[in-house]
Amino acid sequence: MAKALDHEMYNYFMQLNDAEKKSVIQMLKTFVKGKESSVRISIEQYNQELQEAEAEYERGEFATHEEFVKQIRKW
Repeated sequence: MAKALDHEMYNYFMQLNDAEKKSVIQMLKTFVKGKESSVRISIEQYNQELQEAEAEYERGEFATHEEFVKQIRKW
């Protein structure tokens, strides 16, 4: 059954243009990442990630809403 499903998915994927393929790949990455993130983390790790994110923000390592919208429109 899995091989038939893989074959069907491949056939549909090959009918897409490059932009559509990129979109599907991004969606699949999101699904896989969602599975990985379902593992609970410790409060210490959570706080560490928050500190790292705050440090990135303070260094100016972020995209504004306007920049993000421009990036999306390029897809």
